Amino acid sequence: MPFTSLGLSEPICRALSDLGYSKPTSIQTRAIPVVLQGEDVIATAQTGTGKTASFVLPLLEAFQAKEPMRGKRVRCLILSPTRELAEQLHKNIQQYARYCDQSSTVMVGGVDSGPQKEALIKGVDFLVATPGRLIDLLHQRALYLDELEALVIDEADKMLDMGFIDDINRIIDRAPEDRQSLLFSATMPPPVRQLAKSTMYRPKEISIDAQHRGADTVEQWLVAVDKDTKSALLSHLIKENDWQQGLIFIETKHGAAKLAEQLGKRGIEAEAFHSGKSQASRERALEEFKAGKLPFLIATGIAARGLDIEALPRVINYDLPFDSDEFIHRIGRTGRAGAKGEAISLLSLDDFKNLCAIESRLGHIIERREIEGFSPRKEVPISILNYQPKNKPKAKPKAKPKKDRASKSGADFKPANKGRGSNSNSAWSKASSTETADQDKPSFRKHAPKNTKSEKAKKPFNPWLK
Repeated sequence: MPFTSLGLSEPICRALSDLGYSKPTSIQTRAIPVVLQGEDVIATAQTGTGKTASFVLPLLEAFQAKEPMRGKRVRCLILSPTRELAEQLHKNIQQYARYCDQSSTVMVGGVDSGPQKEALIKGVDFLVATPGRLIDLLHQRALYLDELEALVIDEADKMLDMGFIDDINRIIDRAPEDRQSLLFSATMPPPVRQLAKSTMYRPKEISIDAQHRGADTVEQWLVAVDKDTKSALLSHLIKENDWQQGLIFIETKHGAAKLAEQLGKRGIEAEAFHSGKSQASRERALEEFKAGKLPFLIATGIAARGLDIEALPRVINYDLPFDSDEFIHRIGRTGRAGAKGEAISLLSLDDFKNLCAIESRLGHIIERREIEGFSPRKEVPISILNYQPKNKPKAKPKAKPKKDRASKSGADFKPANKGRGSNSNSAWSKASSTETADQDKPSFRKHAPKNTKSEKAKKPFNPWLK
């Protein structure tokens, strides 16, 4: 199916042809016609499936006959969780709009806001922004959202993970109610769905199942190893297999810095990439990595959003993520556009539960390989797809009706268990202490005088006052 069949005009299709796009992806085929109709959309698809084009292309088409924007006004606002992703989105828009008249600009933190303000003076069709910088410029009255026609929240799951929900709500409050709203996400956890429900009007849901994504193009395997020998194993694999480049995923910023130092001591050039680095440092590292000058980039999961690297040969999960969908998102960085890729995971015993969830999500067991000299002292069990944790939470006890509790005498009544595993949200735990005293305690307790040392000594024993 060609792009022209989706309702896109010749200038846009010509730009896509220049970029080597021959036919639309699944998410593009399903999303573009719906967005062109002006509908609100909730779309779920993994990295590398063409999400950006699925909302930029139809909006470009819809805006072609529009009048130029007034000063400091924006026609389409695209919110991005990270600076790198915002820059990548802006670059994509410029490529797609090569033969169109639409203007675009990007606003991110960590750099001087002066040029960004100047770019907004004449008004723009597409503004890509991180929430923090956008809020700052809204407060400075550098732009207004009163003429906004479309709002796009990209990578919504990571947006909420990073704590941007309050900023998003502030931005939405300033936008017109009759706007078109589009929400795109790699995963769809409950908070993201709640955000969509509260901000969109009868949205159309589009989901591209990526459960087995990369199975044909990405070779997946893992090595069981003790946690304290992970860096030594990684160094061994890099040197033994002569790996020239790889994107290494790790959970924490501190861990990324430490691993970069450890690899450097072994003669392996690597650099940490996380939100704690300056914008200039991150841009330099990313450009060097894309150009092949930097062999290994060690990134936290959140910082890695927006890293669009062509022909990336491999990704390495130094730490397994807690979210199985995040694992799929990570391995989607390699093996793109039909190219071959490799995804390697270093598995320690404390990652076992994460592995079980990931393999259950994938629907298959990941191949394990043994590396001589790195057999783990703490053996990692063979996982099963229907794995259930041993310490499964007990079922919440049903709250008893009030009349049953009231009918019990003080001798028969047993207080609710306040220990581990108790249900703090049950009907009983919500009952007030006054109600409990009225229903279940002896009548003399109601009229007892205030406790003083002398009076307290004279009172008969009462189990309720323990």
